[in-house]
Amino acid sequence: MADSASLLFNPRTYDPEHFDPETRRLLRATVDWFEARGKRRLIEDYRSRAWLGDFLDFAAREGLFATFLTPASAAGKDDQRWDTARIAALNEIFGFYGLDYWYAWQVTILGLGPVWQSDNAEARARAAELLSQGEVFAFGLSEKTHGADIYSTDMLLTPDGDGGFRASGSKYYIGNGNAAGLVSVFGRRTDVEGPDGYVFFAADSRHEAYQLVKNVVDSSKYVSEFRLENYPVASADILHTGRAAFDAALNTVNVGKFNLCTASIGICEHAMYEGVTHASNRILYGRPVTAFPHVRRELTDAYVRLVGMKLFSDRAVDYFRSAGPDDRRYLLFNPMTKMKVTTEGEKVVDLMWDVIAAKGFEKDNYFAQAAIEIRGLPKLEGTVHVNLALILKFMHNHLLNPVDYPAVPTRLDAADDAFLFRQGPARGLGSVRFHDWRTAFDAYAEVPNVARFREQADALCTFVETAAPDEEQSRDLDLLLAVGQLFALVVHGQLILEQARLTGLDEDLLDELFAVLVRDFSAHAVELHGKDSATEAQQEWALGAVRRPVVDAARSARIWEQVEALSGAYEMGQ
Repeated sequence: MADSASLLFNPRTYDPEHFDPETRRLLRATVDWFEARGKRRLIEDYRSRAWLGDFLDFAAREGLFATFLTPASAAGKDDQRWDTARIAALNEIFGFYGLDYWYAWQVTILGLGPVWQSDNAEARARAAELLSQGEVFAFGLSEKTHGADIYSTDMLLTPDGDGGFRASGSKYYIGNGNAAGLVSVFGRRTDVEGPDGYVFFAADSRHEAYQLVKNVVDSSKYVSEFRLENYPVASADILHTGRAAFDAALNTVNVGKFNLCTASIGICEHAMYEGVTHASNRILYGRPVTAFPHVRRELTDAYVRLVGMKLFSDRAVDYFRSAGPDDRRYLLFNPMTKMKVTTEGEKVVDLMWDVIAAKGFEKDNYFAQAAIEIRGLPKLEGTVHVNLALILKFMHNHLLNPVDYPAVPTRLDAADDAFLFRQGPARGLGSVRFHDWRTAFDAYAEVPNVARFREQADALCTFVETAAPDEEQSRDLDLLLAVGQLFALVVHGQLILEQARLTGLDEDLLDELFAVLVRDFSAHAVELHGKDSATEAQQEWALGAVRRPVVDAARSARIWEQVEALSGAYEMGQ
């Protein structure tokens, strides 16, 4: 049985022995760099909004970004590849120490997406060389007026008569826009109407026609506004044109938004060590705070939710790495990691904050920044609502129309995930098929709260078959989002169970986690019941789907022991 110390990332004991030697070295070197820097400097840099120059110098010296973010097709060294498993591991480490560090890495990933999808060999070679030099990248998609509505871009490319263009326009919310060696910029031609006029091109933030306006946030993250004024775009700078440019934008986000889940996990882990340690040593009314039943429940709920986040995300990695033209299940699990895992992260931090109260504001703790930064992840790479609406496209086939697929193994092998850069057209989501979700639940049918949750999942199938929103309700996004939350819980539970089986997770822990999911499903069912447009049949279904978790005081006490063991298990040195 795994204990709490082995389930959570702990810098004191971290040894990613499941990876190849160079990956292990780089991950451990990153942890050691942060630990040597110390908590005081980490927090002071966050508070003073210091640019991440020292961190980027470290990454350049170690070849960190170049090793992890150069696909094998562009690699100059044996250890370079695009490996989602080790990228996820590094996301977690960056989140653990501070989202500012993760953000510089994340937007580099986004900036590289259109390049690695491009057939422009010259641009690909240039990107590989810039990575080897330690440069960062940026993704010039969003605009101040239109956000990420790429149909409405005002970045205009005018033909210059020599086979190239002059680009003029502005971009907004562009991370690393102050320092990027290459910015992948989305725009449209002035001489071509419709989708055929889209263009993705490579720009240099150091060019005189590139005007950096400002950092739009008050943070070490440099989230820039920049303008191009008559910027020369040569044919060698063109990454994609027409519909391919549109697809490159969406497929890049498919790759990039997966990183939000493991960053959220890292934040929660560091905050949990601080929160449990403080609560365990705080005396109130002559008793430790953790002696109070409501405190134990809140910290236990936070802990099992965090374990669920990790299980789901780890399993989703396998589907990402095993994807191909005939297996696009990752297109559901990806917005799930972005939407569900990151909102679970908010709940984890909120539960702990309710316990530690004023301690969560103190300037000398990591928790104060965790409480702020955990809010950002559900809102990046598409809002929760956008991703819930996307998830709904898969609901009918996932719940009611399974097909046979070969079993997907745990994917920790040192392989290049090449398919992510040849995903193809970003459409046809409603035709994606899935294996039978019931199989994962059948394997744990004897676990009381898994069985209780299975009743609710089966009830959702009945809802889809007999009381699904009609054509008019399908335009009521408020109602649809409530349905989406119910479906998301079923998918969340499925991958948790698959990963639990692969890792031999303690069934007590699984039972306690599913008690929480049963409560969540019931809460969302009640929410659906109260929607203005819910029909009488839908209201009746909603109340019929409410369940009480199976209570087991002895089980809960055993899980509390795992939570309590986190007290003093890790504290960052000064």
